Amino acid sequence: DILVDGKLCDCDIVVDCKVGDPVPLEVKLTNWSKHSVGPFALTVTPYQDYQNGVHNYELQDAITFVGSNTFYIDSVKPTKDSVYFGALLFLYTGDFYLNIKFHEDNCSRELPLSWFCLPSVHIRAMEPVV
Repeated sequence: DILVDGKLCDCDIVVDCKVGDPVPLEVKLTNWSKHSVGPFALTVTPYQDYQNGVHNYELQDAITFVGSNTFYIDSVKPTKDSVYFGALLFLYTGDFYLNIKFHEDNCSRELPLSWFCLPSVHIRAMEPVV
């Protein structure tokens, strides 16, 4: 599960946030396999989708992470959850998306396939109401 600002994200939900306010990000992974998985890393990369096949990943002037955009995970035990917290800070208005990728440290340990099907995260950063 992915929560942005406390709201569960799926492919049909757009999460609204305010420019200049930290936006909490929570990624909850559940290991339904019979084996522990890990170690691995989880990286969150924001981008803009121009709807013409072009994605802009050069957003260092528009979005910053409070902390790191990469979570390092030692292992997730069978039938257990592991939750990771971070925060984003949007500096400009616009529609943004989050790309979440896994990086395995050991190729012989397979991550659950469902983790590669995380929902698309769409965030709309708006001007704060004064």
